[in-house]
Amino acid sequence: MTSQKLAAEALGTAWLVLGGCGSAVLAAAFPEVGIGLLGVSLAFGLTVLTMAFAIGHISGCHLNPAVTLGLVVAGRFPAGEAPGYIAAQVLGGIAGAAILYAIASGKPDFVLGGFAANGYGANSPGGYGLGSAFVAEVAMTGFFLLVILGVTSRRAPASLAPIAIGLCLTLIHLISIPVTNTSVNPARSTSQAVFVGGWAIGQLWLFWVAPILGAVGAGLLHRWLDRDAPEPADSARVAVEQPRG
Repeated sequence: MTSQKLAAEALGTAWLVLGGCGSAVLAAAFPEVGIGLLGVSLAFGLTVLTMAFAIGHISGCHLNPAVTLGLVVAGRFPAGEAPGYIAAQVLGGIAGAAILYAIASGKPDFVLGGFAANGYGANSPGGYGLGSAFVAEVAMTGFFLLVILGVTSRRAPASLAPIAIGLCLTLIHLISIPVTNTSVNPARSTSQAVFVGGWAIGQLWLFWVAPILGAVGAGLLHRWLDRDAPEPADSARVAVEQPRG
C-alpha cells in the first residue's frame, strides 16, 4: 500500500463530504437557490462520479469504509490494506467537513443545526424510527455494493463504471434522505457528527453498523452470484483503465 493511495482516498472522501454535505448545508436551505432533495442527491452522485474518474486508477476510489470492507469480503481487495484505507477515509471526511464548516460559519447568521448529520427518530428528516433507519441503511448500502461489484467486474465495460456508481448513489439519496439523511458511508457520517456532537455522536453507531452489515452481505452475495468466474483479489476497477503503451 502506497502513500499515494491513502492520500487519494483522503482527498476523495473530503470531496464527497464537501460536495454532498456542502450542497445540503449551503445550497439546499438557501431560498433563492433551493436545490432541494433532487439537487442534494445529484451532488452526492456527482462527487463519486468525478472522483472515480480522477483517482480510480490510483486507489480504486472507495471513499467509504463499508465499500472497502465489502470489497474485501468479495475477494476484490486485500484485507491487509483495509485499515489504512478506512483511516484515510475518516480523516479525509473530517477534513472535508472542516472546510465546509469554515465556509458556512462565515455567514453572519450561521447556525450549526444538524449540519447534514445522519439520524433517526427525532433526528430523521421524516421522523422515521430506529428500525426503519436500520433497514434503509443496510438495504441501500447492500445494493450500492452490488452495483459497484458488478460494474467493476473484469467482464464489464470499465469506462461506464463511474457513471453507474454515481447514478446509483444519486438514486440511493433520492430514496433515503427522508429516512436518515442518507449515510451508506460511515466516514461521511462521522465527519458531520464530529461537528454536531451530542445526538449525532450518540446515534453514530447505527451509521457504522448498518452500512457495514449491508456491504458485507452484498460482498458474500456477489461471491455466490459470480462464483463461476472468480476474479483475483485486487482493487476494484472504478475508473477507466489507463492505456498501456
